[in-house]
Amino acid sequence: MKFLCLDIPLPGASPEKYRPHLVEEARYGWRLYKSGFVRDIYFRQDRPGVAIIAESDSVDAARQVLAEFPLAKVGLIDWEIIPLGPFVGWESLFASGDA
Repeated sequence: MKFLCLDIPLPGASPEKYRPHLVEEARYGWRLYKSGFVRDIYFRQDRPGVAIIAESDSVDAARQVLAEFPLAKVGLIDWEIIPLGPFVGWESLFASGDA
């Protein structure tokens, strides 16, 4: 199952507090990419942070993996996890029943 995972900075989070953890944060992200959990990762353009497209069995399983990011472990970020599914809206284009 695919998920859109958005980091949520927690109260007190700041670039200065992130800095000591960023190398390990990147290493963990790379391990998740190599494992297939992270399918895509992007820097957000509206604010500092990331958007991850992830693959996992469930929201709970994804939450467990994301909780192991170093910034999450030290209480600087949390995650919003949004389950994604197939876009079936295309069917409205085929109202004639040819789908």
